[in-house]
Amino acid sequence: MSVVSSIEDLGPCQRRVHIEVPAPAVDAETARVVNEYGRQVRLPGFRKGKVPSSLVQKRFKDEIEREVLDRLVPRYWKQAEAESALEPLLPPNVEQVELKEGEPLTFVANVEVQPSIELGDVENFDLPEAVTEPTAEETDEALSSLRSQVADWIEVERAAARGDLVHLESTEVDEEGEPTGESQEVDLEVGHDNVWEELSLAVTGLEAGQETTFTRQEEHGDHSHLRHFSVKLATVKEKDLPELDDELAKRIGDFESLDALREQIRERLGQEKDAAARAAREQAVLEQLRERHPLELPSGVVEEETRGLLREYAESLSRQGVDIEKASIDWNQMAEEVRPQSERRVHARLVLDSVAGEFEVDVEPEELETRLALIARAQGKTTTSLRQGLSQGGQLEGLRRQMRREKTIARLLGTEPKADSDVAEDVSESEE
Repeated sequence: MSVVSSIEDLGPCQRRVHIEVPAPAVDAETARVVNEYGRQVRLPGFRKGKVPSSLVQKRFKDEIEREVLDRLVPRYWKQAEAESALEPLLPPNVEQVELKEGEPLTFVANVEVQPSIELGDVENFDLPEAVTEPTAEETDEALSSLRSQVADWIEVERAAARGDLVHLESTEVDEEGEPTGESQEVDLEVGHDNVWEELSLAVTGLEAGQETTFTRQEEHGDHSHLRHFSVKLATVKEKDLPELDDELAKRIGDFESLDALREQIRERLGQEKDAAARAAREQAVLEQLRERHPLELPSGVVEEETRGLLREYAESLSRQGVDIEKASIDWNQMAEEVRPQSERRVHARLVLDSVAGEFEVDVEPEELETRLALIARAQGKTTTSLRQGLSQGGQLEGLRRQMRREKTIARLLGTEPKADSDVAEDVSESEE
């Protein structure tokens, strides 16, 4: 017996499903809940488990009805979803719930669904050239960077310059130069990306024992303020670069010769350039698919994507030690700033799903199991526990859809999907 009484079409992405749960099913579930309550509750004058059902149902009427709804609404929504074949993009927004004794349970589920897309050209794309062979100059630059990383620092008697390692004492001061906090001793590389540029400029040209001040303007939401610092230089060190020879290769890693190190660097750069070229070509495909298939996007899915991006940003700040509760962040403004990115992502996924359906792209069970095993290993879990967690959280189907999109993009590019080993590496990096 169908539980879907009617479906209203509210627009390209909106459906309203009217659902009716038969009265016998409601009565049976209510009886089960009443019996469960009866075995647990204690009332004056009755032993545990001996309270009459009628009294239990009267005394705990609201709690029992809430429990019945919590069980029946999700269960019969799943049945309605299967019957209607709507494939909602998000969990339903349930409203107009009516539960009366002896009558069917009725409720309405509002859902956003995949819009109907009339596919245009999905074969011909203007793609960037896939140059993946590293040049000799790129290899030399990477080798130079490794050489610099293993260099020793030696103290010198001259003014500090960019690239030098300096040891200094820093104190925050007020506008009159009076200290406002304790001094800190730090080592820093002048001009490094992690060093304030104001500080690098201030110490450049100083010799050991000399002092100076600098000012830094910091932004906090719509507000900004100036901070003043006094610094005193203690030592200046420069890099003593090792010779480019076989000994350097052995120092850097398990390499027999400098040529072997160069070859490893060349292979790594090639892999990085191959990944970058693939990503650029994928982005080109997605951009052209969006241009060729303008859509009215499901607003709820866009909002969910926006919230996800904001969560990622907040987690990134937390990992950097930022107290989110105290940070002056206008989350509403930030939501508006990231919404275009959310719209592009949602748009691309909707078109890819339609292309996947047109090309009959699917994910085989063994492919899904392989991916689950790789993710589980990267997260230090068993495949079974990971599958259960994803399934309970409603994310297992999302993983399958993502894999289907990956295969679809690969087909559009005329390449193989991303190797599972690469996927495992991506997952490991995302967990760090």
